[in-house]
Amino acid sequence: ASLPAAATAPSAAAAPSKPSRRPHSLFILADDQSPFDLKAYDPASRLETPVIDALAARGCVLDAAYHMGSFSGAVCTPSRHMIMTGRSVWHLPIGPGSGKKGSSASAFDRRCPADIEDHVLAAVFNAAGYATMRTCKQGNSYEGANRRFTVRHDATKRAGTAEGGSAWHADRVLDFLAARESSGDTDPFLIYYGFSHPHDTRDGTPELLAKYGATNHTDESRPPALNAKQPPLPANWLPKHPFDNTDMDVRDEKAVSGVWRRRDEATIRNEIGRQFACSENIDLQIGRVLDKLRATGELENTWIIYTADHGMAIGRHGLQGKQNLYEPTWRVPLIVAGPGVKPGSRAPGNVYLADVLATLCEIAGIEPPATNEGMSFLPVLTGEKPQIRELLYGAYSGGAKPGIRSVRLGDWKLVKYESPAGGLVTQLFDLKANPEEFLSEHHDPAVTAVSHASPAPHQRNLADDPAHAEKRQELEALLLAEMRRLHDPYRFSDQPPQQVQP
Repeated sequence: ASLPAAATAPSAAAAPSKPSRRPHSLFILADDQSPFDLKAYDPASRLETPVIDALAARGCVLDAAYHMGSFSGAVCTPSRHMIMTGRSVWHLPIGPGSGKKGSSASAFDRRCPADIEDHVLAAVFNAAGYATMRTCKQGNSYEGANRRFTVRHDATKRAGTAEGGSAWHADRVLDFLAARESSGDTDPFLIYYGFSHPHDTRDGTPELLAKYGATNHTDESRPPALNAKQPPLPANWLPKHPFDNTDMDVRDEKAVSGVWRRRDEATIRNEIGRQFACSENIDLQIGRVLDKLRATGELENTWIIYTADHGMAIGRHGLQGKQNLYEPTWRVPLIVAGPGVKPGSRAPGNVYLADVLATLCEIAGIEPPATNEGMSFLPVLTGEKPQIRELLYGAYSGGAKPGIRSVRLGDWKLVKYESPAGGLVTQLFDLKANPEEFLSEHHDPAVTAVSHASPAPHQRNLADDPAHAEKRQELEALLLAEMRRLHDPYRFSDQPPQQVQP
């Protein structure tokens, strides 16, 4: 089954003409980054990323870009499989019980072609005559797809030094570009430029840590000191999540160095400062590569996509990690610049990371592989459509089952949780009226005194509000339909049971 399309009307403006040369593509992937860290999504953010800001100013910012979800606490793993294959979360070559053959094969094996590695991102571009290069972190990704890049330099680099941090990844791209220049190579390229940061351990460089008032904190028993330079707490900070979200004991919620289980102001502000130090360093390293492309005359014909494998909490809603479906975690930044993109444009998009493969293919004039389930969002980038689908679905089942599910339709969002310890919990948010997804706990004076937030009375979970019963019923039905269509193997206790084994 393919991912759903939206019924949208094209704008009156015609798409700009394409360049005569086959375009290059530079795909940039941060490891764990909420879109709201960036000024492109939150103008009040203290994070300084002038290169990414400039990219947004000359390109398009998508306001509704999501990773589809995960069946593992290592959310990055299925996310990166979706990027590489263009397949939906329950149709990947990995999943619970996958890898078996014959009659014992799982639903994952039956729903993913055996030859999928012949149709992954680099394989498709290699066959089309592109030079393919990759640098990224090591592990928690899709090795079968990674090894298809003709030039590959993977290593996990999370130290606060040039050799041990993000500069190492930039150096590998610069080496590739220098080799092209030296040999006179004019073939189009696809560069997969991934970073190991700002994923923890968030060891920033000394100068950037000082800028954000942060320290590479290592003493669990003593929180770091507050510093006026540290970024403020998120408005939706909580000292703890108000209920069992189905995976409260996952590694990210208890064992991140510098945070552990602490959610006090000093710990969270220091950790955000560390994250900002790492993110600004990424911005610096992107700038180095763009400067090289500019110097060689290739920047004008290069499409640049900046995104992350998923978002992060870091104190929002009392959570630390990526194992939830609140907007700062389920959403990803997605900023694109290239020939034909209107400078300073913005659109919802309603895209998944699984759409990247189809989009890169259309940009390059390549037929996407038959195994692809994603949709090209190039029409959004050129202003022909505001979005490519109406409904968005998210899943997390890395802990207790069924776990967490979400659907978003326009400004309305439904989230369901179920675990043996926490029972069944439902949330309903009007994101236009309550973009921070404030809960009743955010109205506690003890919380607002620390976070300095001022949630309005209507900014809370609306699931049990009789005035919104019809909207909840509509989204409940849409969620069930998506779970069926996408072959979600689980059901909630208030949903009809599955009729057949998936």
